[in-house]
Amino acid sequence: MTFYDAAKEKWGYLRETSELALKAGIDKNTGLHRTGLNDYLKVIFPDVDDWVHDKSIPNLIVDGKRYAKRPDYRSEKLKMIVEFDGLQHYTNPIKIIEDKQKTEVFESFGYKVVRIPYFIQLSNDAVKVLFNVNVKEKLFNESFPSLGPDEPATPAYLCFAGLIRMAKEFKLFPNQYKVNSDYLKECNNPEITGVEFLENIYNSL
Repeated sequence: MTFYDAAKEKWGYLRETSELALKAGIDKNTGLHRTGLNDYLKVIFPDVDDWVHDKSIPNLIVDGKRYAKRPDYRSEKLKMIVEFDGLQHYTNPIKIIEDKQKTEVFESFGYKVVRIPYFIQLSNDAVKVLFNVNVKEKLFNESFPSLGPDEPATPAYLCFAGLIRMAKEFKLFPNQYKVNSDYLKECNNPEITGVEFLENIYNSL
């Protein structure tokens, strides 16, 4: 297996909040810690201090009713919503449909919606793709894989719609796709990793 020198890394695997990152602890495969999305946002947007976490948007009316869906993070200064899409957003087709509907509603009210898949880490390149921001500080090290065989988060555990969604989103981040697909192949456990399913769909897109 590849050796990873996690002790040198400041930025870790993404979690929705710093509290959840601390609770998750250290990844047993790579030794890398976790980092909250709120900590990443401070560096990506250092002049923005109005992020609201997990609260519905006041006075948002859809079809005559108050829209109570709560975005993970919202900034009125940026008119931006940032969603961290965990595993459940790829295993449940109903959740995938709801994500599309939520995005459409928020965009109809003028928000830019950024969705971050759980298997994509906030490297400098990823931040540029997602937020169109160049961060001078070195962020997540893309040589660390996000997917491993010891957690039920590999392509093998996804529903078909979630697998297609993963492949399409990985297309935006080819470096991270290669690191993860190579690592899953290295694990030599195709029934658990499902890397061949992902690879077939990815190559067909």
